[in-house]
Amino acid sequence: MAAFIIEWLTTGVRWLHVIAAVAWLGASFYFQGLARKFKRRAATPAEAEADVWEVRGLGFYQIAKYLAPPKAMPPPEELVWYRWQANTTWMSGFALLTLVYYVGAQRYLIDPAVLDVPAWAAIALSVSGLAATWLVYDALCRSPLVRNGRLLGVIAFLLLAALAYACSCVFSARGAFMQLGATMGTVMLANVFFFIIPTLRKVVAAIPAGQRIDPDLLTQYGQRSLHNNYLSLPVVFMMIGNHSPLAFATGYSWLIVSLIVLIGAAIRHFFNTMHATRRKLVWPWCTAAALFACVIGLSALGSRSASTVLAAGPPQAVRLAEIKPIVLARCSMCHAAQPVWPGISAPPKGVMLQTSEQILIHAADINREALLSSAMPPANLTGITDAERARIGQWILAGARAD
Repeated sequence: MAAFIIEWLTTGVRWLHVIAAVAWLGASFYFQGLARKFKRRAATPAEAEADVWEVRGLGFYQIAKYLAPPKAMPPPEELVWYRWQANTTWMSGFALLTLVYYVGAQRYLIDPAVLDVPAWAAIALSVSGLAATWLVYDALCRSPLVRNGRLLGVIAFLLLAALAYACSCVFSARGAFMQLGATMGTVMLANVFFFIIPTLRKVVAAIPAGQRIDPDLLTQYGQRSLHNNYLSLPVVFMMIGNHSPLAFATGYSWLIVSLIVLIGAAIRHFFNTMHATRRKLVWPWCTAAALFACVIGLSALGSRSASTVLAAGPPQAVRLAEIKPIVLARCSMCHAAQPVWPGISAPPKGVMLQTSEQILIHAADINREALLSSAMPPANLTGITDAERARIGQWILAGARAD
């Protein structure tokens, strides 16, 4: 019953996480695009710096941008602050991380072949890693590097790549992938919670009082907002990428994540430029396509299981009768009508591997999860050997026949 409740609780929290993330990133994308569309026109209100006209449904909207509060400005307490989306996204994401990866640490966070530690130690490493990354990033943004935005961006990216590699040396493949996603999400939320919103409050209070705003503070505000903007698309990939074992369960997953960040940045740059100048640059998409081709190549090169199969020689006439005992021994304790593995209340993704017919139906799934990647069994908890993977691979390469 406990596993049943946790499964439904996880589903509900995941739904909330998606809802909040859509609201947060949707608002972020809207305002990032809006900020690049403002122009000074004849009909722009006298006190405004610029405005933009939009159409939605049957309504026409004139949005004006003011650098100083207009005379008709409402009191500060009536200003709309877009912050609940970010807070809810992070809190629901951390709750999901807890329910899936911390409660199920032995299955999803720890891989004894990578680093054999107790669950409490792996969880402590994960939580402390989130906090430490934010502290390092925050220190960089408060350093003189903030005056050189490009250099700061390059250093931040290199640190992220190094963190990705470090996570691959500590956690399971799936756990390292999620740790990186949680880290990027934490940096984005911390930027909003600890810096962006407090800075806006200082600006709101300082302008009517005629106080001078520290230019370094405004520079940091711009840099952190831009970093959140460019991290948004990679974070979306990390949210859905845990369903793609070819992305996280290969030997070069840390490098794949690093390239995904660059791909997201290239695509984001296209939209930022288009909103600001209406120019539709071609090179960001060419760059993204080339990097994605590299991702595919790295996924293939990093497939240890696929290499094992190929090293076994040309396809052999392996019968299903030889494969079934391996699948039953290594997979069916979870992929069964009534799973016997602790904490599993239903077969993952509805996949059952108890009969010959079920194994035949899911041959492509077995190929993807256990051969093209090493996603299954999670952290190799059931101890499947390279020889067994190779045997299954020979069967699949020969056509996954029933006889």
